Amino acid sequence: MNLFPESIVFPECTLSGAGVVLRLLPECARFGMRGVIVHGRSLVKQGVLERILRAAPDGCQVKTWEHAGGEPTLEDLEKLRTAAKEHSADWVAGIGGGSVLDLAKACAGLYHAAQAATVYHNGAPLEASGIPFIAAPTTAGTGSEATVNSVLTNTVTRAKKSIRNPMLIARLVLLDPDLLTHCPKMVIAHSGMDAFTQALEAYTSRYATWMSDAFALKGVELIAASLEAVFGGGSPEQRQKLLQGSYLGGLGFSMGRLGVVHGLAHPLGVRYHVPHGLVCGVCLPFAIELNREAMNAKYDNLSRAVGGDLLEWTRRMLDRLGMASPFKGQAIIEKDKIIKETLPAWSTQANPRPIMAQDVEWLLSRIF
Repeated sequence: MNLFPESIVFPECTLSGAGVVLRLLPECARFGMRGVIVHGRSLVKQGVLERILRAAPDGCQVKTWEHAGGEPTLEDLEKLRTAAKEHSADWVAGIGGGSVLDLAKACAGLYHAAQAATVYHNGAPLEASGIPFIAAPTTAGTGSEATVNSVLTNTVTRAKKSIRNPMLIARLVLLDPDLLTHCPKMVIAHSGMDAFTQALEAYTSRYATWMSDAFALKGVELIAASLEAVFGGGSPEQRQKLLQGSYLGGLGFSMGRLGVVHGLAHPLGVRYHVPHGLVCGVCLPFAIELNREAMNAKYDNLSRAVGGDLLEWTRRMLDRLGMASPFKGQAIIEKDKIIKETLPAWSTQANPRPIMAQDVEWLLSRIF
């Protein structure tokens, strides 16, 4: 195991507890009085956005920008960047799921960037730091509030990948269990299994360190203890555990990286238009089978963290969450291209055992 992560980048400040989201605008005032809040439809429908805006300090001028839904794209990002520039924003806050957070994060990070977002999506370094990014997740899933990457899709090339830079890290994170209260059950399920997969893959990554292990394993434990309960309604305390588990998993994989599930999930998600968390959940049991021997003692540690044999627990949880495979019995679209895209992926390269073309083919044969 590596002694120390190559890079350690944590959010500057994290506030956790019921109602903390109402402190967003007073807290943001230290960054400036002009800001953009990126959100989804449900935040308006539930009246949460109105309550947040009512808590604005005198002189605070906020522009709201609603994401229409779906996977975040480079086109979405450019529209948001334009809106933020027109408002002369001092900061950008995302209140929503992973798509909303990734758009807000990229907008803040690329605010002073000289070129089109496509250039940075293709790997060009950022020339200048952006403006502060503030994150308040409304799902317990992606860990985007804790990471330095924004996952976006180029709809022209169908490439789904990250803009990754330490300058994208959140200046402020708000973990409010009240934001999960109206989250649809299947969103809880899908995002929860995404969070679980991220924490597990971070813990078993070949780039794991004692530091990433501490965060990731605690993330696994918290998610395993709360996901099914929150899926069924849950208490504020259980929702808080799930949010915290997702956040810790995000910190873990920001240092230790991920594994083949995430390397494969992106090409599958783009081709089949299946929610990312569902893809991860469906792929995870087969990846555990593939990687079990390479996990060594960590398999037993993970089993203790979930309260039973890891593979059996994962299969049982997918059943309890109603996460049936959308791939079973379908034809594999562009199989060779899926394999070709999976092998060099940043996540796949961190898998606990080296992944060859035949391994991806083995996974696809079982997934489909």
